[in-house]
Amino acid sequence: MAEQNAVNDSESIDFEIIKNLTTEEAKAVDQLIINELSSDVLLINQIGHYIIGNGGKRLRPMLLLLAAKALGKVNDSHLILAAVIEFIHTATLLHDDVVDESDLRRGQESANAVWGNAASVLVGDYLYSSAFEMMVRTDNMRVMEILSKTTTAIAEGEVLQLLNCNNPDTTEQKYLEVIERKTAILFSAGTRLGAVLSNADKATEEALAVYGQQLGIAFQLIDDALDYKSTAEDLGKNLGDDLAEGKPTLPLIYAIANGTESEASVIIDAIKQGSRDAFNAVYAIVLSTKAIDYTEKCADEAAQKAIDALGCLDPSEYKDALISLARFSVQRNH
Repeated sequence: MAEQNAVNDSESIDFEIIKNLTTEEAKAVDQLIINELSSDVLLINQIGHYIIGNGGKRLRPMLLLLAAKALGKVNDSHLILAAVIEFIHTATLLHDDVVDESDLRRGQESANAVWGNAASVLVGDYLYSSAFEMMVRTDNMRVMEILSKTTTAIAEGEVLQLLNCNNPDTTEQKYLEVIERKTAILFSAGTRLGAVLSNADKATEEALAVYGQQLGIAFQLIDDALDYKSTAEDLGKNLGDDLAEGKPTLPLIYAIANGTESEASVIIDAIKQGSRDAFNAVYAIVLSTKAIDYTEKCADEAAQKAIDALGCLDPSEYKDALISLARFSVQRNH
């Protein structure tokens, strides 16, 4: 019963307490990352260290490590794949910022704003290649199958999102399909790999994959809500970026469906034009239609599904941490 009510618990989650459970392993992963970023091509070192060292929660590798510790202990392959997951994530950030023409990432200039689009794309490619080179070291075909399917799904999600841009007719179902492929799949891969490398049974592997997927959905839903309720300082990027890029995120999709005809028209025009100029008007409509409340409700539901999936794990501080992460995913302001 305690797990079922975890999402709605008003107690604030201290992310650092969760992070401290994998401190030693995280240091080893960071050292692996530093070693793998050592290239005789100076620009690769500069951009790679810039974006990987530029803040971030290291959430995806942490999920892999927590899943492994909940099932026993962390081995060398877990550490390698935690670094691989972070490399893949970082590569997607480099490519995303080019596609989205973003100039701010985690409160600092994006890599493409500093070095240009071409350099960012090419270093993103280098990180992808390095990730696959590292994963081969585990000598595990199941690992390579999971990660190859994951990167394919991420690319499909990126293309689907591109197709949805400036399209106000995008449905909630199409939006969810994008975030499941583009964001949630890497969360899911992390927790699934933690189970695979711990030789967990198939049911446990699938349950942890569901946990990661639902957690990733919750995170992305809150990210999209924060674009209309946070501050640029907290968010680490410009407010209204999604609107400026013409992205029909769930708050906008819901507001179009539940606003007046004139309100819907304002949002439709803003999505078609991909302009930040209408942000204040759109923001007011999003609030009046309770689109943020609806988005947060959907995030709560996803976080609860994540928690429910952890019933396969024996009680431990690591299981508790995974539950707390689900709660944190819907409480955070950045």
